[in-house]
Amino acid sequence: MISITHFLIVSAIIFCIGVYAILAKRNAIMILVGIELMINASILNFVAFARYDSVNYGGQVFALFAIVLAAAAVAVGLAIILNVYRHYKTIDPKNINELKD
Repeated sequence: MISITHFLIVSAIIFCIGVYAILAKRNAIMILVGIELMINASILNFVAFARYDSVNYGGQVFALFAIVLAAAAVAVGLAIILNVYRHYKTIDPKNINELKD
């Protein structure tokens, strides 16, 4: 049987991969992917804890809100990245060092 420890270990691994993707930051798309991995790790925690709370279904509700907020954040993030690319012709965060041209 799969216990809650297994869920938490997988979630921690996914979260660490997301942190590494953000810290490596080769381009802005990889930063967004890292943020998504971290959000998915937290959603996995919500669902894992909700498995043991069958009365209130709070974990599923929070997971649903987190999924909606993650989708909205990615849409806004991609719009920002597209505008930065139009202006600077790159999405590498190291090459963008000025806010105003």
